[in-house]
Amino acid sequence: TAGTKARSIPAGKVGEAMIDYKNILYCTDFSEDAEIAFVHAVDLAERYGAVLHVIHVLPSLHRYSPTEATKERGESEVVNATPELIAQASDQLINRYRDRLSGIKEVNYQVLAGTPFVEILRYARDAQVDLIVLGAMGFSELEPTHYGSTVDQVSLRAHCHVMAIRNPEK
Repeated sequence: TAGTKARSIPAGKVGEAMIDYKNILYCTDFSEDAEIAFVHAVDLAERYGAVLHVIHVLPSLHRYSPTEATKERGESEVVNATPELIAQASDQLINRYRDRLSGIKEVNYQVLAGTPFVEILRYARDAQVDLIVLGAMGFSELEPTHYGSTVDQVSLRAHCHVMAIRNPEK
């Protein structure tokens, strides 16, 4: 309307509240989109001086049996998510990302077993995460399931912000 002045809000503010992420959760299934999301998670953790939590969930073949996981994607063999399997997956997770995280003040690595969205939400709540960052299209989205995509479920149920990063070339 005539005589109304536009007022600008400083970047990073909504009203008077500033965005300040202290705990950022990066979830990976090692897909292409997850690797692109990693770059964003690291950038945000550096920018905000946040703790970065890096997790991978060994997917369960059965929704309510978190102790069973597929040994490798595409195999029909079911193996128990033994402490040895978790330790091996943890070593692989750390070795994959450690060298690229030198600018982050604190990094926590975790490998879980179960239904990915359930384990992500549980971890995010328990670790008081402010932001969850994950790839928009992971390996599980390539296979038809009746659970819906991990990203959909996390976005609908998370207590905090969720950033789903898609591959702009897809």
